[in-house]
Amino acid sequence: MSWYFAYGSNMNEARVSARIGDTQRVLAGVLRDYGLRFNKASKVPGIAHANVVSVQGECVEGALFELSYPQQIHDMDPFEGYPHEYGRELLPIHTSEGVMEAWVYIGAQNRLAEMLKPAREYLEHLLAGRDFLSPDYHAALSRVDVVEGLDDVTLKQLGLSRHSPR
Repeated sequence: MSWYFAYGSNMNEARVSARIGDTQRVLAGVLRDYGLRFNKASKVPGIAHANVVSVQGECVEGALFELSYPQQIHDMDPFEGYPHEYGRELLPIHTSEGVMEAWVYIGAQNRLAEMLKPAREYLEHLLAGRDFLSPDYHAALSRVDVVEGLDDVTLKQLGLSRHSPR
């Protein structure tokens, strides 16, 4: 079995399906001793994508996808900008069924910056992962400060669309 842990926009199951096809199943998962940050610079100045950073005592909640075949993670790589925008590591994800080793994308050091905010449309994909998140975690996500009112051209540069989950 191969697993992929999504903590950002890929918590939206429709987005994952549009990108890499069907997966076997999806579980709620927790990446311990990491924290969620919006510090991964996008292609649009000032706009962030989600990232995880090693922080003792923090946790990142997300969606754990059981891939239909091991090479399916390579289908996700272009969407995540692997290996230039994000690296990929196997990390332990805690679930109700035990600990699963899963692929996790982590922002490349040269692509990290401070004082960034995600686009509203990007954050909506994270919030679509409600079924995999605790109420407190989902509520905290809903309070993230965002950039509003981006036009369709800018959204496309960010890999977002008002008209498609992809």
